[in-house]
Amino acid sequence: MAKVMSVQEAAQLIKDGDTVWIVSSGGGVAEPGYVLAGIEERFLKTGRPRDLTVCHASGIGDRQGGGTDHFAYEGLVKRVVGSHWTWAPRLSQMVVDNLIEAYVLPQGVMTQLTRAIAGGKPGVLTHVGIGTYIDPRLEGGRLNTRSQAELVKVVELEGREWLLYKSFPVDVTIIRGTSADEDGNITMEHEGVIMEALPAAQAAKNSGGIVIAQVKRLAQRGTLDPRLVKVPGILVDAVVVNPGQMQSCEVVYDPAYSGELRVPLDSSEPMPLNERKIVARRAAMELYPGAVCNLGFGMSDGVAAVAAEEGISNKITLTVEQGVIGGIPALGVNFGLAANPVAFVDHASQFDWYDGGGLDITFLAFAQADQAGNVNVSRFGKRIVGVGGFVNISQNAKKVVFCGSFSTSGLEVAVEDERLRILKEGRIRKLVPAVEQISFSSSYALKRGQAVLYVTERAVFELCPGGLVLTEIAPGIDLETEVLAQMDLRPIISPHLRVMDARIFRPGPMGLKEEAKFQEH
Repeated sequence: MAKVMSVQEAAQLIKDGDTVWIVSSGGGVAEPGYVLAGIEERFLKTGRPRDLTVCHASGIGDRQGGGTDHFAYEGLVKRVVGSHWTWAPRLSQMVVDNLIEAYVLPQGVMTQLTRAIAGGKPGVLTHVGIGTYIDPRLEGGRLNTRSQAELVKVVELEGREWLLYKSFPVDVTIIRGTSADEDGNITMEHEGVIMEALPAAQAAKNSGGIVIAQVKRLAQRGTLDPRLVKVPGILVDAVVVNPGQMQSCEVVYDPAYSGELRVPLDSSEPMPLNERKIVARRAAMELYPGAVCNLGFGMSDGVAAVAAEEGISNKITLTVEQGVIGGIPALGVNFGLAANPVAFVDHASQFDWYDGGGLDITFLAFAQADQAGNVNVSRFGKRIVGVGGFVNISQNAKKVVFCGSFSTSGLEVAVEDERLRILKEGRIRKLVPAVEQISFSSSYALKRGQAVLYVTERAVFELCPGGLVLTEIAPGIDLETEVLAQMDLRPIISPHLRVMDARIFRPGPMGLKEEAKFQEH
């Protein structure tokens, strides 16, 4: 049978009740959106396929109907298992309305599950998720009352507690590449990530299923460089060509993201001296030469800009959980890509390394932190976010620096004469007695002896056995009225409480490059 076919023909291959694994990242990165739209079109015309189970390791979409929102119809989808949800608001609303089953599993676990399924193994046995809402003793990753399946269970082995994330058959895997030949061999030379394309394809084939690949262009049989083939044709059943394929929702094609060209990076304007930069500056003080780092989505990504302004970017290595090593991580919609990367590794291998403690330090945003030091980034009332790689990363990095404003929704600050002024408090307090959902377990971190900081624009806290300990306060801030009175908890106050470094509140570089630790390397 010819493998090259129209998107309509490929959509016909999906049957009612199939489990469909989509390999992609958010913001259109590596998204096989042309095929997803073809499945949507078929359903709207014929009512088929029905009752699909959709799985994805990383959030997929553009918040405008793309990605997994192509599946946001009653009847089309029965269950969704994924790590991140904000890219697909229509599908998220179906979860809130209890119309479909929905589960969140950690991004790293999802990628590793593809290998377990491909290898005929019972699942992924890991410590990742213990003590968080994914732990079956808490919520088991379930997102609504309709979701009753047990996808993860606690097991004991060699005197330790583990979580077993159970394998399941995959009927269809949908991937994206750059080029395909007539035999279905897939290369990814224009892609900025590899993702879990190979193990997900193997998982479908070893489950008796099929693999659909979307590519930008078609090559003659036997002409592709075998060293560039990421998914061999023996695993691919259908090839759909979309010449208009973009690297992301915003980028048509940039060779700096695919590693084909190393480009000069323009020195950007320094960040304005607002709460975001204050947090990023204090966080960046935790950097040291040779540190291997991960930057999360949100306020924590400002650390890269501060490192560049301070001239120390070449002293550290930044990594992205989608599998990128080195370079300058992209922000916003393009998160997951990096300009001038040093290397690409597959998605699951990146998380193997993260899970084993490969990260020296991670900078992650937080939405809520509580008295005990637990953090919530995953759910707020009826708003579903998910965790992405947060659980894998926060549980396993040697040091975790949570970055966020003290309050949110309307916070206004100013820096005058190297002192911080709060012009207007945010409507929502982020330091609360108990988080709505445990995305980061402080008790697990304490058992591991993990170093954990919580950095805000006006105060810095450390995790200690008694909970949050206030260790630093910004110059110009009143402890009672602007810190303690603006929290819904009472932290331990360090007997060595000190004022945050004055350099943070000055215009111009702080001089990190001149510090002894950077001069010695």
